[in-house]
Formats: sequence, structure tokens, C-alpha cells
Amino acid sequence: MLSDGTINIGRLGENFWESLTVYQHLLCARWPVFWLYILCAYAAINLLFATLFVAAGPDAIQGGEPGARWHNAIFFSVQTMATIGYGQMTPRGTLANLLVSLEALVGLMGFALATGILFARFSRPTAHILRSAQAIVAPFQVKTALMFRIANGRRSQLIEIRATVTLSRMEGDKRKFHQLALERSQVMLLPTQWVIVHPIDPGSPLYGLDAAAIRACDPELFVIISALDEAFSQPVHTRFSYADDEIVHGAKFRDVFGTSAKGVVTIDLSRLSEIDRVTV
Repeated sequence: MLSDGTINIGRLGENFWESLTVYQHLLCARWPVFWLYILCAYAAINLLFATLFVAAGPDAIQGGEPGARWHNAIFFSVQTMATIGYGQMTPRGTLANLLVSLEALVGLMGFALATGILFARFSRPTAHILRSAQAIVAPFQVKTALMFRIANGRRSQLIEIRATVTLSRMEGDKRKFHQLALERSQVMLLPTQWVIVHPIDPGSPLYGLDAAAIRACDPELFVIISALDEAFSQPVHTRFSYADDEIVHGAKFRDVFGTSAKGVVTIDLSRLSEIDRVTV
């Protein structure tokens, strides 16, 4: 898993068409990719119908610029698909009118589909969880602990926030996974920050290992944060990971709290990743 939660495992032996879910892909695609899909589909459909109008004959479209069949066909297709109808260019003949009828249907259905997907992308609640750039192994009570911290990146409130942390590491020639016990796996609100702590006690898979031994087993932490978005009353999720070079041994997080001139408690989210070196 990449640090932003993207799965970086190649999938082999599956049928492309069986695994393809167009709707889900359009919902999850990045915004630039989504708009590129819309632009390409819009251009391709207009080019297809422009080709059909040209193939219908030189008299299929009345009006327009003299001698510019392709130019007229393309812009007539754009006007037909969008149901603009300026009146300068009109279809002539049965075939041309049939093409206009078909393109009008395709345009109406296409715009309805694109609008629905666009609305779904905007209305889908997502979590914006800020996190420290590294996890640390730090003193904790009378022992040590593996910890990192998170904060809500939006002004809307998250409630019933739950964390699940899994350690992946090499044991011999196999990679094994251990779900880590947390000092606290759930908080009801996240108004400031939450330092998520895994005590390294005798029940921990990290117990008795120094920094070199932990790095030698190629560790990676997989983190899943689940919560309920109060504004939408819907569950939201986010995931991320810490690779071995993002786990810092012998450090502690700096204090991010302060007080405003009016006596209001403040938190500096820009300092979420700041640490100080300590002796473990």
C-alpha cells in the first residue's frame, strides 16, 4: 500500500471486462481524469454523428458555410446533441432527420448520465483526515509504544471515530499480518487531535525488538479510520500506511496546542508531524 492508501498490488489472471465497473471507476477517478473522460466522450460522439451526417450526402444539412461540409457537420452535431437549434442549419431528408432524432436521444441520455455521475461525485461524503508524516516509537507510561496522530481536516464534525491498525512484516520467507491492540481504538469526537497508541507490551508482535530488528523485517503499518460524518449522517472512511522508513524510533510528538488572545484553546495543524528526539 502506498502512503496515501492506494493499493499497489498488481492483479493477474482476471478478465478485464468482468472486473470493470464503469460507474464505480467514474466515481473514484481523480477529477482531471473524470473531466478528460467527459471531454473525450463528448468529442467522440460528435465526431461520430458528424461523420454520419457527411455520409448522408451533401444536401443532408441545409444552411451553414458553403463548401465546409465537415465544419458544418461537426457544429450541427454539437447543436443537435445539446438541443440548441439556432435555426441556421437544419436537416433535410429522411435519413438526416433520423440521425437528428437518434443524436437528440443520445444527447439527452448522455447529459443525464453525466449529470447524475457528477452529482454523485459531489454528494458522496468523504473523510479528510490529516495525519502525521511518520509513526514513532516513543516512551509511553512505563514502557514504549508505537504511535501516530490524526486530526479532522474539515470543519464538519466526525463522531464515533474508530481506528484499525495492522502490522505487515516478513517472518522468514513469508509476509504475515498482525492486528495491533490499541490503547484506545475509538473516540466519540475529534475536535482537536487523536494520538493513536499501540503499547509495546509482552502481547505485542514488536515486543523485545530494537530499531534494527524492526527494520530488518520490512515492516509496514496499514491504518483504516472509520467515522460518521455528522453533516451527512453517513459513514466515511480513509486509509493510509507507514512504511519502514516512515517509522521513527526514539522520538516524541511536539505539543500543537496553544491559547488565543481571547483565551480560546487552539491547535496548529501545520505542526502535526513535528517531533523531538528522545531516548527510548
